[in-house]
Amino acid sequence: MSDGVIDIAERVRTGAVSAETAVSQALRRLTALNSDLHAFLHTAQDQALEAARAVDAKVARGDDPGILAGVPIAIKDAICTRGLPSTAGSRILENYVPPYDATVIENLRAAGAVVIGKTNMDEFAMGSSNENSAYGPVRNPWDLERAPGGSSGGSAAAVAARIVPCSLGSDTGGSIRQPASLTGTVGIKPTYGRVSRYGLIAFASSLDQIGPFATDVRGAARVLKVLAGHDLRDSTSLDVPVSDFEAACGRSIKGLRIGVAAEYFGEGLDPEVEASVRAAIADLQAEGCIVRPVSLPHTRYAIATYYVLATAEASSNLARFDGVRYGLRVDEGDARRDLRAMYGATREAGFGTEVKRRIVLGTFVLSAGYYDAYYLKAQRVRTLIRRDFEAAFREVEVICCPTSPTPAFRLGERVDDPLAMYLSDVYSVPASLAGIPAMSIPCAPTRSGLPVGLQIAARPLDEDSMLAVASAWETRSPARSLVPPMATRSID
Repeated sequence: MSDGVIDIAERVRTGAVSAETAVSQALRRLTALNSDLHAFLHTAQDQALEAARAVDAKVARGDDPGILAGVPIAIKDAICTRGLPSTAGSRILENYVPPYDATVIENLRAAGAVVIGKTNMDEFAMGSSNENSAYGPVRNPWDLERAPGGSSGGSAAAVAARIVPCSLGSDTGGSIRQPASLTGTVGIKPTYGRVSRYGLIAFASSLDQIGPFATDVRGAARVLKVLAGHDLRDSTSLDVPVSDFEAACGRSIKGLRIGVAAEYFGEGLDPEVEASVRAAIADLQAEGCIVRPVSLPHTRYAIATYYVLATAEASSNLARFDGVRYGLRVDEGDARRDLRAMYGATREAGFGTEVKRRIVLGTFVLSAGYYDAYYLKAQRVRTLIRRDFEAAFREVEVICCPTSPTPAFRLGERVDDPLAMYLSDVYSVPASLAGIPAMSIPCAPTRSGLPVGLQIAARPLDEDSMLAVASAWETRSPARSLVPPMATRSID
């Protein structure tokens, strides 16, 4: 059976294969491969098989089982799932089981998708390698000694290893696109507000967005169509029509204008990554696109701006984890008698090093005497970055550039150098600050066979143009049929 979203859904809908068979196969692969990958933290075997049988019963009755009928899907552990643990990769939520589904989970279930498990992640989505998980790192299916990227590394690895044809991640500064690049998968960050954040455990609320990973562009587009839409439970949700993203994948790109910014091809870019991305842009030009230079002059300030704003919001959002209402509570010794001591002991035991670092940074930039110098200035620079994109998109429909400056790096290589780790997102952070849609799709791999991602960004709410370019490139990409050896491993 093909591993693609579209193929599985259509075969289940027509009765050519049962949802139970598709889901059972995914569960077998999960069991066989997860000891090597550590991509999943929780498996939902009983619930998944029950849901698959319900899909099959709809097919048997002649009812519409949904456009994702029987498609097995993995969910990042920062997204709430009723009856399944949702830890956000943190000890402070180690035993938390939400009593409700996030809106995106409700949408997926209504469309017939079947949740088979929750995926490993950097704690509270704070990281670029998945090494900040309280439960141990995820390994990259292309090379088990390398990182899959982060923070949605488990979701990316699960798709790359063909355990599932699609998964959900969240993207605050690149946490879908960067792991998609490092694992050779398709990953989409939608326009901010396109997809409801209700039920997403928050990191930075003005940046967080849920989006899909998939093995192919059309599959990702179909999942995105299911996820998107207005939600009254999310005050940032946009009340705008949802396009037929899947139909956009077949649209002609002849005459479409592609912007190339010199700021994305500078110091620190791996030569093989640059060569691969430039070759992809040249191929798109040969396909009929018009390539034009654009300028994004404030890109150089994006990382600094992001790490002021994101940490400030994290400091506020994570204040709710206090040991009183839910999650871990430490009340031994002084903490048993003193509320402030209990807060401190709980947060000391429950949060990892990177989360503590970002809480401290965020609290500092919001503190009296520093607010104007850091937080307010960062908000102003964010506006300048958004205006750079607005000016560029008056000249072009999409912008193409590298997703990550390097291929997958070795586990442990950047753990002791936070700045080097933060710079992994140097090309993904600007689109997040601007709130525009952006995605990563594989282009030619390095000489050693490691994946490289082409990033495509578009105007706000113009996912259609982005997907049209991605789909056209996918048909030409040297990586279109490449999968890691693990993906072809027999599990019988």
